[in-house]
Amino acid sequence: MHQLLRGQTINQANVLVAEDLVGQVKTASNVLEAAPTTHMDDCFWLYSSGSTGNPKGVVHPHRSMVCTSERFSKNTAGLREDDTVFSVSKLFHSYGFGNAMSFPLWVGATIILSDEKVCPAMSFEMIEKYRPTVFFGVPTLYAQQLRVMETEKPDLSSLRICISAGEALPGDVFRRWKEQTGTLIIDGLGSTENLHIFIANRPDDYKFGTSGKPVSGYEVKLVDDNEQEITEPDVIGTVWVKGESSARVYWNNPEKTAATMKGEWLNTGDMYYRDAEGYYHNAGRGDDMMKVGGLWCSPFEIEARLIEHPKVLEAAVVGHADQDGLLKPAAYVVLNDVADSGPEIEQALVAHCREGLAHYKYPRWFHFVEDLPKTATGKIQRFKLREAG
Repeated sequence: MHQLLRGQTINQANVLVAEDLVGQVKTASNVLEAAPTTHMDDCFWLYSSGSTGNPKGVVHPHRSMVCTSERFSKNTAGLREDDTVFSVSKLFHSYGFGNAMSFPLWVGATIILSDEKVCPAMSFEMIEKYRPTVFFGVPTLYAQQLRVMETEKPDLSSLRICISAGEALPGDVFRRWKEQTGTLIIDGLGSTENLHIFIANRPDDYKFGTSGKPVSGYEVKLVDDNEQEITEPDVIGTVWVKGESSARVYWNNPEKTAATMKGEWLNTGDMYYRDAEGYYHNAGRGDDMMKVGGLWCSPFEIEARLIEHPKVLEAAVVGHADQDGLLKPAAYVVLNDVADSGPEIEQALVAHCREGLAHYKYPRWFHFVEDLPKTATGKIQRFKLREAG
């Protein structure tokens, strides 16, 4: 690779690089020999989405994509050869990498790709034009689509199943989507470090408002602050997962590798609780959890309640310190109509939260915003909201 020399423009340097590449291509052999590798050799890197800070290079071995393709796409979601698959998440993200490449290739399905910016109009146009049977979306988009569907009626009749990940899907969005379209959204929990979904609802076994149960082939446990396993139901802990799709390391980040890759187990950093029926309920990221009055408070639970209000499109909740330095919930809210912002809607939302949540969980502050900071994959970057507060 040429270096930029004094007095040389970037365009001139690019020309030299291009000429060098063309020369190498002309002299290269036209025979490609496969490199000798094993299932545990490094195969590909993916970068984490950056929802909690700077993205990290996640190094996966060859077997990871085989494991997720068989265990989630085929055995859990039920993808088939006669399916046509459309994913709004792009190939550079682990969710899109599976949805739009390794999964349909594994079962022999048809793939639809789009390089357009994700929005409800784009998704509806692609579905109406190419008639996919399987649609992979994210909670934010499903909520936006439902908002548009209040006044428009896109043709979604080709869909037999919809899948969601990236963040937990609010139960209200699940319910309204089923009412509007007649199709299920199969929600699940996954991570770049585990390549794809490892806890999921199934078409024949689901519970709205939850992430489902462990995918076959994975072991999942909840641990407390001392890394001791929690066995009783309804107790919040950190999700650890063991399976054959785990990443080997974070590239050039041994400290983070040691904190996350615990032998055969992977510490996801996600906070969940398991109910008596075995379904896993999202409580937020460990970084996002807050203690209010000495009691754990999940931002996701408050956000899900806020989204149930008909005037709210999106919501994010973080902890802010009050005048005494004590942590309390603060809500950043995107309304369906900006004109509704003001003291009246604040009072209505406080009442709405108090009716459906424990008394200490209602937001003490409301910030009405045009949009929320998100990663390229649609995850809300709550750390930016904490920094802004």
